[in-house]
Amino acid sequence: MNETTNQNTQKSNYTLSQYERGISSEMIALFTQTFSDSEGEAEGKTIGLLVGDLLTTTPEQELKGFVAKQGERLIAGVLFTPLSFENGEVGYLLSPMATLTECQGKGVGQALINFGLEHLKQQGIELVFTYGDPNFYSRVGFQQVTEAQFKAPHTLSFPHGWLAQSLAGELTPIQGSSSCVKGLDSPAYW
Repeated sequence: MNETTNQNTQKSNYTLSQYERGISSEMIALFTQTFSDSEGEAEGKTIGLLVGDLLTTTPEQELKGFVAKQGERLIAGVLFTPLSFENGEVGYLLSPMATLTECQGKGVGQALINFGLEHLKQQGIELVFTYGDPNFYSRVGFQQVTEAQFKAPHTLSFPHGWLAQSLAGELTPIQGSSSCVKGLDSPAYW
């Protein structure tokens, strides 16, 4: 990695940096707690297991993770993994994202996503997707897309949550199917 991609960014009361494998248990705990608080304990456990799977089964060179910390305390995390299309194009999928409940609504999550997107852009990644709340993700540049424009790896249960953004100009639809990393390759997540 070059110097630019290794930099940390200091915000008023937290620091943004790249994820390092040594904090995987903290990442799992962060996602488990955050999703338990908002969606219930069962969903928290499911997302915690997903994060564990992504951290252990995604090749290190393909996993792009970013964190926000207050001192040594992890307060937010986001993971990006490859989304490959049958024509050979590769984008990245933002999933999942979590900010501790008491830190939500303060711009931490948006700052962390923007930090991650900037790092992806510096690495030559041009297309990023996510599957979530359009009201939140539109604040960081995502726009709603259809499966006719970009096919998801599985049938979407929440089609208006399929979102994308280009880090290099206009969004240009891609024909054909797509595939995601093993950890996300279950209809349950879609």
